[in-house]
Amino acid sequence: MEISTTNPGRDDLARWLDESPTEWSRLHPALTRHLALRLGGPLPPAWVGELDDFAATAAQVIDPAVARCESHRDLPRHVPYDGVGRRVEHVEFHPAHDVATAAAWASGLLDTDRTLEGDLRLAGLFFLLTHVGEGGVACPIVCTIGLRRALERRADPALAERYVARLREVDATRAARGAQFLTEVQGGSDVGANLVVAVPDEGVPGAWRITGEKWFCSVADADLFALTARPEGAAAGTRGLGCFLVPRTLDGVTPNGFAIRRLKDKLGTRALASAEIDFDGALAFPIGDVGDGFAVAVEELLNVSRWLNALGAAGIMGRAWLVASGFATRRRAFGRPIEDFDGVAEQLALLRAHADAAIASTVALSALVGRLDEGTATDDEACAHRFLVNALKVVTSLDATACVHDAIEVLGGNGTIEDFSVLPRLYRDAVVFESWEGTHHVLCAQIQRDAARGLVTEGLERWFESELDRVPDVSRVVSRIVRETGRESIARLAPGRVETLSGSDLRRVVTRVTRCVQAAMMLRGAGDDPSGDAARATAALFVARHLGDRDSREDWDSLIKAVREPTRWGVADAPTVP
Repeated sequence: MEISTTNPGRDDLARWLDESPTEWSRLHPALTRHLALRLGGPLPPAWVGELDDFAATAAQVIDPAVARCESHRDLPRHVPYDGVGRRVEHVEFHPAHDVATAAAWASGLLDTDRTLEGDLRLAGLFFLLTHVGEGGVACPIVCTIGLRRALERRADPALAERYVARLREVDATRAARGAQFLTEVQGGSDVGANLVVAVPDEGVPGAWRITGEKWFCSVADADLFALTARPEGAAAGTRGLGCFLVPRTLDGVTPNGFAIRRLKDKLGTRALASAEIDFDGALAFPIGDVGDGFAVAVEELLNVSRWLNALGAAGIMGRAWLVASGFATRRRAFGRPIEDFDGVAEQLALLRAHADAAIASTVALSALVGRLDEGTATDDEACAHRFLVNALKVVTSLDATACVHDAIEVLGGNGTIEDFSVLPRLYRDAVVFESWEGTHHVLCAQIQRDAARGLVTEGLERWFESELDRVPDVSRVVSRIVRETGRESIARLAPGRVETLSGSDLRRVVTRVTRCVQAAMMLRGAGDDPSGDAARATAALFVARHLGDRDSREDWDSLIKAVREPTRWGVADAPTVP
C-alpha cells in the first residue's frame, strides 16, 4: 500500500518554514520608532536601507551559517601545534563560521562613531544581529568594540594608533578582533581576588610581563586580549589592579607567552571559542594609567558589554516572538489556528510586550551612551545611565530566557527539536547571556553601592519624570500608574533606605524600578497619532502585567486582543519609511 506524502499538518508546517520572514527590521516597528525618537527626527533613508539590508543578511546568510556550525556540533577546536610541531595555540572553526563572521563584520557594526548617531546606529544593527543568538559573532563584536573604546579613551596615543584602525576594520580578513579576560577561578565575579601578576619589562620601555591563569576567556581566538593583572607590590583588591593589552603574537606566528589549557564545552554560545588560558611572561601594554585598571575594566569594557548584552537579549526576544507568532498563525488544531486559543493569544501578546519593552529601554540606554560619548549628557542622564547599564542587563537577560521558553511552549514538542526551529539555540544562548558580565546579584549589589553613595536616586527620578512629562495626554491614565509606582520604587533606593534592603528585596526593587522605566519608554515611543494604537495597547498590557492590578478579565482580554490583532504577517503596523 502506497503511503500518501500529503498531510495537512505537514503542509502547514512547511508553509510556516517556507514563509518565515526575513525582513526582521520591518517586523519590529518599535525598533525604528524608538531609534527615530532618540535621534530626534525621522530616520534618514540611508539608515532604513541599512537596517533592511542587514536584516536580510542576518536572516539569509548569518543565521544559516550559525545553524550549520551547531547542527552537528561543528564547534571550535583547539590546535596547540602546527604540522611541524611549532606551538601556535590556534583555534579552528568550521568554514561556515567564516561566512557568518565576514557578513557580520561587513555590516559596519565595528566602524560606528562614539556619538549619539553612531551609538544608535550600532544599537539597531546589533539588535538585528542577535536575532541569530550569539552565533559565535556577537561576543567578538562586543569585545572588539569595548577594547577599541578603551584604547581610544584611555590608552597612550601611540598604542591607540597602533591598533584602533584594525579594530574598526569591516573586512574580517584584515580586522583585529578583541577579547577581554577578567575572570579567574578563585574569584569569579570577585574581580578583586585577582592573582595574575604584572611586572615591568626590562627591555621594552613602558611594557609589562603578565603571568597567571584566566578561567573564562571568551574569544580565545582574538588577536588582542584585554585583561586585568596586579602589578607587583600593588594594593590588594580592585584598587591595585591594572588593565593591560596583550597581543596574541609578536611575530605573526608564535604565541605571546600564553597557552590554551582547554576550550569550554558550554550549554550555549557554543560556536564561540571560550577557554582557560595560562599566561607566562606575556608582553603587555597598560591601557591608561596602571593604577586606574579597575576603572578602565568597568567603565570601558564591562559597561559596554552590559549595554550590548541588554540589546542582545532584546534581539533574542524579538526573534522568539517572530518565530512563535508566525507558527501560531499557521499551525492548526481542533479546526482552527492555534493563535485563536486564549492561552496562546495571551502568550503571544506578552511575548510582543516584553520584546517591545526591551527595545524601548535599550534604545533609550543607547541614547544615554551616545550623549555621554559626545559629552552632552546632563547629570541626570549620567545617573540614569549608571542605573540602567546594570539594571537592564539583569532584567532583559532574565526576560530573554523566559520569552524563549514561552515561545518553545507555543511550538509544543516541535519547539524542542534542534533542526525544527532556532528556539533551542536561542534558549541556550539566553541562559549564557544571564551569566555574562556579572551575575544578577553582583549587578544589583553594584546598584546598591552606587545608590548608597547618592549617585543614582535623585538624578534617576528627575530623568524618569522628564521622560514621562513628554508622554502624550492620550496615555495619561497608564502613565499616571507608571509615574506613581516609579516614584515610590525609586524612593526605596535613596541613601539611608537602600542600605536596609536585603539581597532578595533589593533585586525586587531594582526590577520594579526597571519595569517602570521600560513602561515609560514604551509610552514615549507610542506617540499620540492613531498609528500608535497598537504600541499604546502593548504598553498598557506591559503595565497591567508588571505594575498594575488586572481590574477584570474583560479588560485584560481586551488588551490581549488589541495587541494581537495587528500582528499577522504582512499587514498593519509596519513602520512608515521616510
